Formats: sequence, C-alpha cells, structure tokens
Amino acid sequence: MHPEVKALIEHFKFEPLPVEGTLFVSTYRSSAEFGDQRPFGTAMLGLYCDEPHSASLFHKLPADEVWHFYAGDPLRLVLLYPDGSSREVVMGGEPLKGQVVQFVVPAGVWQAAHMLAGGRYSLFGCTMAPGFTGDMFEGGARKLLLEKYPQSADDINRFGCDDSQTNMPEGFAK
Repeated sequence: MHPEVKALIEHFKFEPLPVEGTLFVSTYRSSAEFGDQRPFGTAMLGLYCDEPHSASLFHKLPADEVWHFYAGDPLRLVLLYPDGSSREVVMGGEPLKGQVVQFVVPAGVWQAAHMLAGGRYSLFGCTMAPGFTGDMFEGGARKLLLEKYPQSADDINRFGCDDSQTNMPEGFAK
C-alpha cells in the first residue's frame, strides 16, 4: 500500500462501504429529521485506490446525489439512465481540461465509479438531501443490468453486483 494512501485511510478512518465497495466515512448527518426519522441531509468522504481495492459497484438511489472531487487522481463515473442511454463523467482537479469538480447524479440513475488506471488515489465526497439511509440503496445486479444496457457490458461485468448482494445490511446508516 502506498504510504500516502495509508495515511489518508488512517487520518479519515475510512472503512469499506457494504455491498458497494467504496472506502468511506460518514462526515455529516442532519440532526433534523423527517417524520419517518430520515435525516434532512447527509455527507460522506470516499476514497478510491488500488490497494486496498476500492471502487463503487453499480447502484441507484431514489434521490439526487451530489459528487464533489477533492484531491488526487481523476475518477470516472459510469451512468446508466432509465431510457437505456449511458454516459461517463471524469471528475478531477483539472476543470480546464474537461474534468468536473462537482456533478449531480439524478435520482434513479444507475451509477458506478472508480479511479482511472495509473492513479494513486481519488478523494471525493457525496452529499444528499434528503439524507442517505441504507434502505434507499439498490445494488445493480449484473444480469438485470446486462439485459437493459448491453452496450455497457464491459463496465457492468466489472462493476455489477452479484445477484445475491444488492441490499445494504439491515439497519445500516439509519
């Protein structure tokens, strides 16, 4: 493991996000809640790196998620839209070279992400309002995604969830 990656993991106390695979730490959870005890907003930091391996497997959420790029090497968001189209977005610290520093993934869009090849690490954040709870998460099973998005087979085979593992553990991020 690269010393800088190790230092970041220790500094922020990153842990693997169940099912999805990102190294993450929750940094904010609104104390204000809706009537069903869901937070008004949440924020997290994430880290992608090769060792330990960290990437985001395909998943979708019922609310918009705002991504923020902070430091390190560029990362790639892979998006699969309900109409069958797809898109990729490169996030990074060089906006004058086409990289974005902030991007909104719309509700209901399948998303996966990873650090670009050759990088050391990608440090980013995600915020949501209403806030994230584990029961919002739906992992993208390979078989289901391959049927609807055959043009994205390489990414789906690499970043699709196993059919048996598409939900967060009971009680995660309540």
